[in-house]
Amino acid sequence: MVKTACRKTREIIEELKEYLVPGISTYEIEIKSIELMKEKGVISAFKGYRGYPANICISVNYEVVHGIPKKGKILKEGDIVSLDVGVIYNGYYGDCADTFPVGKIEVKYIKLIEVSRKAFEKALKEVYAGSRTGNIGYAIEKYVKKHGFSVIKDFAGHGIGKNLHELPEIPNFGEKGKGDVLYENQIIAIEPMIAEGTGETEILDDGWTAVTKDRKYASHYENCVLVKKNGYEVLS
Repeated sequence: MVKTACRKTREIIEELKEYLVPGISTYEIEIKSIELMKEKGVISAFKGYRGYPANICISVNYEVVHGIPKKGKILKEGDIVSLDVGVIYNGYYGDCADTFPVGKIEVKYIKLIEVSRKAFEKALKEVYAGSRTGNIGYAIEKYVKKHGFSVIKDFAGHGIGKNLHELPEIPNFGEKGKGDVLYENQIIAIEPMIAEGTGETEILDDGWTAVTKDRKYASHYENCVLVKKNGYEVLS
């Protein structure tokens, strides 16, 4: 069930990214996400969660996570957009995020997006029963810093399954050999969140949208991963 929920989150994101064109509002993308979830037999894991008002999160440019879709927020050429989708399927949760360009974007933003995705791949090498969350965080931060970016330290990945957020927390920084021990058949959401600036964040007046304090652009990438005895399986 968890595998199905996770797979459907990625399917929804892959379909939604085709709508990320200049002139569309983030609210229109939200409406499309509702249609897709209905088609796939899932419901939003985000709507109503701690009072969150929308179906998915859409974060643009210097918005890191938890951007609320709005009719007045119109995408333009050169923007980068993070789509964060969480669903419930037969009582089990899936969570997935990715960042995409709107039209042609600057080379530095292409690199920012690529590094967030590659940081996830680096983290996977540290996923196996007996490893620790600090190993994952260390791998992510080391790779991100190597390429001149910063990790976001105010938000983290998490366990997932019968709840959207479960233990352990999976920070995007850490020390080798430190943190919680991973165990076989555990499912975790690893989600590098990185920025071109300092990585310090603040929350806007809507109570949800997290932005970089220096208003430098950010990128977010997330998949759910099954911990195996000697490795992993990416579920989304």
